[in-house]
Amino acid sequence: MFEVRDIVARIPRGKVLSYGDIAELVATGPRQVGRIMSEYGSGLPWHRVVRSDGTPAACHDGEALRLLRLDGTPLRGDRVDMRAARAPMAGLD
Repeated sequence: MFEVRDIVARIPRGKVLSYGDIAELVATGPRQVGRIMSEYGSGLPWHRVVRSDGTPAACHDGEALRLLRLDGTPLRGDRVDMRAARAPMAGLD
């Protein structure tokens, strides 16, 4: 749990990681990352964790997309441009 929280806390503004990216870094599954985020993600930049196709979290009535826009995250419509926005994972593990 603490590893996931630490990684999410270090995702820079304008960048994202997918649930799978984080799962790879902590040797767990993407669903477990999602569960940890739903239970313990308060106070973190939770909106910077997205699905692998760039779809932001659907909870909070579109708040994730609004926050991603405020961060200046590269988007393609209502999805994150993963090629441009994926945070480098070196140094996050």
